[in-house]
Amino acid sequence: MIAFLNILTVVSAILIIVVVLVQNQGSGLGDAFGGGGNVYRSKRGFEKGLFIFTIILGVIFIASILARFIIA
Repeated sequence: MIAFLNILTVVSAILIIVVVLVQNQGSGLGDAFGGGGNVYRSKRGFEKGLFIFTIILGVIFIASILARFIIA
């Protein structure tokens, strides 16, 4: 069981990294210093799917770590 949780943790961590890197962040570092000026817009289509998938992967990652902690 611990081996399965270890594999699940590693796979979910790698997938979180990939999904976050795929997401579009807008104009980059300019937003950090107030140069954004973008109007709020809602996520649609593929972007919304990636956002939801990132949340699901985060929950799976945290749950696998907590399960490993409880079992060990």
